Amino acid sequence: MTALQLVWFKRDLRVHDHEPLARAASEGPVHCLYVIEPSLWQAPDSSSAQLAFVLESLRELDRDLRRHGLWLDVQIGEAVEVLAALRARVAIAALWSHQETGNALSFARDRAVAAFCREHGIVWQEFRQHGVVRCLPSRDDWSARWLALMQQSVWRLPAQPQSALAAEVSPLLTQPTVAILRNVSTAGDDKPARQRGGRRAAENVLTSFWRSRLLRYRSGLSSPLTAASSCSRLSSYLAHGVLSLRAVVQGTWALQAELAADPRPGAAHALRQLQAFEERLHWHCHFIQKLESEWQIEQRPVHQGFIGLREAAFDPHRFACWQRGETGLPLVDACMRYLAHTGWLNFRMRAMLVSVASYQLWLHWPPLAQHLAREFLDYEPGIHYPQIQMQSGVTGINVIRLYDPIKQARDQDPQGQFVRRWLPALRRVPDSFLFEPWRMPVSLQQRCGVRIGSDFPAPVVDPGQSLIAARERMYAWRQQVNGSAESARVLEQHGSRWRQRRDVDSRRKRDEQETPHGQLSLQGL
Repeated sequence: MTALQLVWFKRDLRVHDHEPLARAASEGPVHCLYVIEPSLWQAPDSSSAQLAFVLESLRELDRDLRRHGLWLDVQIGEAVEVLAALRARVAIAALWSHQETGNALSFARDRAVAAFCREHGIVWQEFRQHGVVRCLPSRDDWSARWLALMQQSVWRLPAQPQSALAAEVSPLLTQPTVAILRNVSTAGDDKPARQRGGRRAAENVLTSFWRSRLLRYRSGLSSPLTAASSCSRLSSYLAHGVLSLRAVVQGTWALQAELAADPRPGAAHALRQLQAFEERLHWHCHFIQKLESEWQIEQRPVHQGFIGLREAAFDPHRFACWQRGETGLPLVDACMRYLAHTGWLNFRMRAMLVSVASYQLWLHWPPLAQHLAREFLDYEPGIHYPQIQMQSGVTGINVIRLYDPIKQARDQDPQGQFVRRWLPALRRVPDSFLFEPWRMPVSLQQRCGVRIGSDFPAPVVDPGQSLIAARERMYAWRQQVNGSAESARVLEQHGSRWRQRRDVDSRRKRDEQETPHGQLSLQGL
């Protein structure tokens, strides 16, 4: 039997712009594998909602592969065990996959797979799918490397007879994919209003953003009232690799070129929105690079001078109230309940949730990170942990961000529409007390049909006093670590290079005038 080219799908659930798949198909018969790994899906940062999204994406991936004469072999088990069972039945010429910047468990898994491949003489070919650079020697030329990857042509399966692509494998390996997927339980904490998985849903979201929702991007991304329709909503599809980041970036560049040449008055406005969106695509990889360069920051602060800041003061009751959306702070509780229902929340409100938990409630960041990892459908470890640490103030190189939840409510939900929708107990509370309902006189509480402390919780802390106390603590601690060798190390290893980024942007604009980025259309993405 001909040795097969084994393509291992992980967080790259697509056929389009899949370099390992395209390269493997040019070498010989291909066998496509996805492993549902119990150790990863039972970990404290995983949820049934995420698994349900992945299963939906796998079903579409299988259908897409079959159009190319391939199919998806879905196995349940630990990766090395599955590979060993596969090797016992068929010859494996090579293992092909994308690099993954995941959590500590996936990192340990990859090391075990690498050892297995070395032991059995299997060449493991790994390829970049984001702007992340493995074993990066210095941040100094990172933006140039990001740009170079994004400018490369997208990968497509080679044109050859369909029968030449699929590997002939033992019947023991040809279990019906759909049957396996149906037997995987996702009962539990699935989200009633989460996004659906799969490339078709992803393409619809991308197309609607580029064609209409883009126009409200910058003005609507901060408020929970408007963000769901104004933001791109691509984060879940990028996190699980349903869409290729490079294809999205190149499509964004192509649309920018169209808008720049469009004389109509609205084109300039749309172009500014698109440029703001492109900037966030760059930051996507900037943050993942932090975890790739220092995987330990999933478990310890980026700046080790902040070890001991909050650990001893952790209050389980405050943490439980924050998790359940019962802090008594209306916008905080409304956001947490919205997140539990949808699996998504806009960035400013995510930052507020972490800030309030870290400062007003003075909670240590790892439990916050694990809870939100389960709640976010778009959980991307490389973005998640650096962002949580940045918002909780333990990186040592970022501005301390203290969010006042009352001010945020007045700024982002001035008429209280969002709060009233997700906190029905407060629907009759007048605007003047809505964001501080504990200040209502008892007589007004009776007229509104809500008793603070019974129908709606009293605040677990005084938001104003706790904010003042947190600010004093943080600045006192930061004075101790400022100027230390550890601060210099963190800045060198993880700090952005803004001047270089501007230079790269200018060079990219010149390159675009000389070499078009291909004939990509909205329909092609």
